[in-house]
Order: sequence, then structure tokens, then C-alpha cells
Amino acid sequence: MVDPVIVGVDGSGRSLRALVWAASDAARRECPLLIAHVLPAWEFDFPFFPPGRSQGLSRRGAEILAEAVAIAKESHPGLEVESDQVSGSPAEVLRAATERACCMVLGARGEGGLGNLLMGSVSLQVAGHAACPVVVVGEIATGHGRVLVGTDGSEHSTAALEFAFEEASLRGVRVHSLRAWSMPTKPEPSEDGPGPDEVEAEQRRQLDDQLAPLRHRYPDVEIETTLVRGKPVTELVRASGRADLAVVGSRGKGGFHGLALGSVSHGLLHYGICPVAVVRPPQPRHTPPA
Repeated sequence: MVDPVIVGVDGSGRSLRALVWAASDAARRECPLLIAHVLPAWEFDFPFFPPGRSQGLSRRGAEILAEAVAIAKESHPGLEVESDQVSGSPAEVLRAATERACCMVLGARGEGGLGNLLMGSVSLQVAGHAACPVVVVGEIATGHGRVLVGTDGSEHSTAALEFAFEEASLRGVRVHSLRAWSMPTKPEPSEDGPGPDEVEAEQRRQLDDQLAPLRHRYPDVEIETTLVRGKPVTELVRASGRADLAVVGSRGKGGFHGLALGSVSHGLLHYGICPVAVVRPPQPRHTPPA
């Protein structure tokens, strides 16, 4: 059984863009597309809702799914498309669905988002706890011919690199690997530390070591590398304007283990100019009881 690309839809314009992105990705991967619509459970928990309220929400959900399925099949006639409507907490339902997906795709903000919020809470929660890569689509970017990926040598950025190379190979484009660095803090102000040239050379060596196995695994993928002294989130957001997709690990080397998303992935999700994929290292999948 091939794991599907799953996309969450709610009838908003941004979820429609997520649907278009997900359908194209599923077609490239030659895997099924599962379109999911979640009815918030609390909608049915209030006895004072007008009679027929729940039935109306279900009918609206069915209409949203039918329209989404028609769009996906029209744009990719050979694509296997399924749909599912579930009641529950949107973030938890979609997070649980990542256990059986090769990729989860969400819009940057759904129908419930406030105008001053750049990123919906559902997208943030799913991206921080998913068992598979999560792509958050604000605006679809095309024509740049590169997949941007942020690297820092951590296990999370290695997972991000693997996803970026896979996407680049499927698309026939290059990988742009970006590593931002800064001077290390001296243990004591009086002590001498390595100079900028030494630090940059060490960063270059680490980057080359991290890329070496992927160069061998994906000989068809051209690699562009950027080593820059600066703040990672600033440099990645700037570079995302020249990419079709930006990929980042959910946490970097400096992340607190209690946080689902690190500051770099959080900042790129908020301000990235192209779709952003958040990738965690492979997690053991939960096996349902017999």
C-alpha cells in the first residue's frame, strides 16, 4: 500500500491553493491523494444550536469535498483521489492522519483565521507534531527551478535535506542548500577564539560532509550551496523569494527539546515567500492493535 499525500481543505482560498499543490505533488510521486475535511467536534456539543445545524455543516463539508475532488481530478486525470470527512479537533485529526501519509499539505490559514494572524494555529500544531513532512502553502511559487533547504548539521536538518533532494529529483530542479553561521561566543572575554576565516572553513567542511551522501544518492540533482554569515531565519526568508519550495527541519541545533517548532522553522512558516515544508527525523509509527 502506497502512502498518500493528504491535504486538508475547508473551503477557503488558501486551502484551495494547498489542494492544487498537493495534487501536483501526488501526481509527481505517483501516489494517491486523500482530501480531508474536519468538522470541529465542538460544533455539535452545544444544545442551543439551531435544529439541523449539524446536518447543515455536514452537507457543507460534503460540498467542499466534492468540489475539491473535482478540481484534483480535472487537473490530473490519472490521479487516484479519495476524500474523507471526520468530526473532531482539526489539529489532532490531521496530526493523527500524518501517521499514514507520505506528506501532509495545509493552507497557511483557514476560514477561522483572524486577519492579523499570518499562520493558522492548526497548521502550526500539525507542523510541530507530525509524523511525516508537512507543507504549508500560502502562495504557490513556480518557475524558479530550485528547492531551498536550510542546514545546520543537526539531525532535523539532515531529514530536511533528504526531503529537499527527493522533491528536487521529482521536479527536475536543483537544490539550494543554505547554511547561515555566526561567530561562536568566547568562554572568557580574554581568551582568543577562532577567527572568521577559520569558522567559515569549518562550516564549509560540515556542510560538504552533510551533503556528500545525498550527492551520491541523487546524482541527477544539481546542488547550489550558500554559506553566509547572518541569522538563519533572515537569510532563509530572503532566499525563499527565489525558490519553488523551502524546506527546514522542525528544530535546529539550538532548539529547546520541549518546543515542537524551533525559531527558524517558526519564522520561515510565518514569513516565507513560497510554500514551506517542515520535516522531522523519521519517527516510529504507531501500530494499531489487532
